[in-house]
Amino acid sequence: MLMKDFFKRLLIFFLICGGLFSCVSNEKLIYMQNLENSSGPLVESSEKYPYLTEDYLLQINDIVEINIKTTDPDLNLIFSAVSNDPSNMAAQQGGGVQGSGDAFFMNGYTIDDRGIVEIPLIGELKITSLTTKEVKDLVEKEVLKYVNPGEYFLRVRLGGIRFSALGEFNRSGKYTILQNRVTIFEAIAFAGDLNRVAKRDEVLLVRQYPDGSQIHKINLLDRKLLGSEFYFLKPNDMIYAEPMKVNEIGTGITLIETITLITSTITALALILTVIKN
Repeated sequence: MLMKDFFKRLLIFFLICGGLFSCVSNEKLIYMQNLENSSGPLVESSEKYPYLTEDYLLQINDIVEINIKTTDPDLNLIFSAVSNDPSNMAAQQGGGVQGSGDAFFMNGYTIDDRGIVEIPLIGELKITSLTTKEVKDLVEKEVLKYVNPGEYFLRVRLGGIRFSALGEFNRSGKYTILQNRVTIFEAIAFAGDLNRVAKRDEVLLVRQYPDGSQIHKINLLDRKLLGSEFYFLKPNDMIYAEPMKVNEIGTGITLIETITLITSTITALALILTVIKN
């Protein structure tokens, strides 16, 4: 009789503990919460959040596409010789690109440790701390030394957005998205989304600046993120997702997992007590 009372109390204790420390609530999982009340039966809309963007300043190790086309076939051959540039070949051999077909990485210009790229015929140009538009103006001045206005085409753009996803992602790793702009939610989706134990209200974003790196704490559950400077990723950003406390405790994530864990624990204790008693 005493043994039955003991197991009843033990079961109640584990159920209370399981309810308190496990079962991740939806409030900790749903992105961009707190939408305004709907004015209609089917449509639910929030207020608009204007994009807060700023021009990206190029940094060391960035990859830039500098595409120069002229009406002179001989000049075109020279300007298209970037793939044979030893500095770019070294970058191709040492870099790690997720996926295949990254044309920017194979044919673009990698900014070296001095902040310089070397363009055939034009020579070395220092382009760090400049925007892509400023680089275009700089290259254009050099191109006009060889061709007349209106006899060339020039395009300068970033070689995609490279970022790292670490921690509680379903597919952590280093990725490249071949777009000019990438939102933080697109990056998370590209890495397979966060798992259920990821702490979505305290995601760390490590961002590189010309004078160093800085850590920012991001709340993915807050819709105001859409209007912040961290909504769009920048090249070489690192996203780190910490686990919730439930992962440290070791209880189940869902109610079924918690009940299964409690049942297994009580069964194991019962077997141990039976062996000891006998």
